[in-house]
Amino acid sequence: MISYTNLCPKGYRPRHVDTLVRQRLEDFGAIEIQGTRWSGKSWTASAFAESTTRVDEGSGLYIEDPGLALLGQQPHVIDEWQDVPAIWNRVRHSVDDSGNKPGQYILTGSSSPNNSEERHSGAGRISRIRMRTMTLAEQGLSTQTVSLARLFDGQFEPCSSAFNLADYARAICHGGWPALLEATETRAQRTVSEYLDLLFSVSMRKLGRDPVLSRRIAVSLARNLGTSATLKTLCNDAAAGDVVPTEETVSKYLSDFALNFFLDELPGWDAPVKSRSRVRTKPKRYLDDPSMAVSLLSLSPQRLIQEGQLFGTLFESLCYHDIAVYASLLPGAGTSPVSYYADADGLEVDLIIELRDGRWAALEVKLGESKVPDAVKNLNRLKSKIAANPSARNKEPEFMAVLVGAAPYARQRKEDGIYVLPLATLTA
Repeated sequence: MISYTNLCPKGYRPRHVDTLVRQRLEDFGAIEIQGTRWSGKSWTASAFAESTTRVDEGSGLYIEDPGLALLGQQPHVIDEWQDVPAIWNRVRHSVDDSGNKPGQYILTGSSSPNNSEERHSGAGRISRIRMRTMTLAEQGLSTQTVSLARLFDGQFEPCSSAFNLADYARAICHGGWPALLEATETRAQRTVSEYLDLLFSVSMRKLGRDPVLSRRIAVSLARNLGTSATLKTLCNDAAAGDVVPTEETVSKYLSDFALNFFLDELPGWDAPVKSRSRVRTKPKRYLDDPSMAVSLLSLSPQRLIQEGQLFGTLFESLCYHDIAVYASLLPGAGTSPVSYYADADGLEVDLIIELRDGRWAALEVKLGESKVPDAVKNLNRLKSKIAANPSARNKEPEFMAVLVGAAPYARQRKEDGIYVLPLATLTA
């Protein structure tokens, strides 16, 4: 059971990332909680803090003397430190001077400073933790009866699920924003729209990017969600009349979106750890929260249900979002334990979870039960391909599963051992 400090906000809902925060505070002098704005970083940091500095409330003061931001009882939170990048090196030096005493500082950041800033990586002193918006489990929408960790240990019990397609459509459109848990559908959609306006008109402008082009590229990303769309495709989508941005320009915008934790890139995977496919396969792109794509495409839950193919794409985005959070807590999980598989034969498997010890699992995503047989074929093809070269000594998957939306039960198929799991039954 994780204990929180007196600064823990009233009504704070425990987050999966809390486990990582507690562990890293015991191992490192400082941690940085990174993630998109409004994902709950400040609340989570406060839950473990004894004092707080909010840099955005007095950045001029801290520009003159960055060391002032470090004053306070430890663990001390420095919120939105990137507004005064010099704070980073001050924290690093402070940790060094203390002999790497653990648990001193918690930094939070919703964007990364420009790479032109001269600062040390902080390796060995400052541990980075990625925080996403809330999963279905954190929102109280999942039954949490199927544990990803227990599946890796071969433990599973069938269970029922009452979450239906309309529920998933509402969850996707509403998003996992902590401050919007009790908000109406209208307020949630308006707030996400305002978030995007600020991203394009303020955050991207600070990086020297045009807000109008930023939005056009973002809309293209939403249209091509979950694919490895080429830069050429994004350029053509973002064109204004005869004016087409160059691939170099779009690439820079994508990098800046990633700096603001708006864009996620899912890397390719292959079983051999030295396989070229791991670096040559084009990444698939997702937005940090599915509701961002919903807002950019002007959708509602009712319309999403009518758009079957798009619904499936956004459900896949939700699955990736939640699995990325759950997988980060697995014993032996690396920095980026989730990837996908694609090969020259046209075989693609949506999600691969790989641990540092080489154990892995394969997951296909399907919105409804009717597509489960197709997903099973893909999973079995992948398993056969991995085993086709005995000399490579590739490990078999610890488990394979089909993540589904509308399904009455989480179950294991007798004929092949593949799990069929409604997303709303999962937890870490």
